[in-house]
Amino acid sequence: MNDQTTEIKSNNNPWERGLYMLLFVFIYSVAEFVLGALVLIHFILVLIHGKPDQRLKEFGSDLSRFIYQVFLFLTYNTEERPFPFKPWVTTKNNLDDDLP
Repeated sequence: MNDQTTEIKSNNNPWERGLYMLLFVFIYSVAEFVLGALVLIHFILVLIHGKPDQRLKEFGSDLSRFIYQVFLFLTYNTEERPFPFKPWVTTKNNLDDDLP
């Protein structure tokens, strides 16, 4: 019975989900650009200072988790919409329970 309830809930309004999916595809493309810039900047800083920057490492980890959540939503593995519809998952509060 729970499987049927979940299936009915997920098929409630496919057009609404489709709009959210389009939004998250756009958000992903922005996040991909930010990730590329982060990688380049972090590499340059490591060349200059000889060690990784802790804040950039944490932001990279948070951004990776966000991108993972977006992929889960886009591939129908979860019905939960990622940030900004739920709190931003940070390395500091370690909300691994939110990820399957």
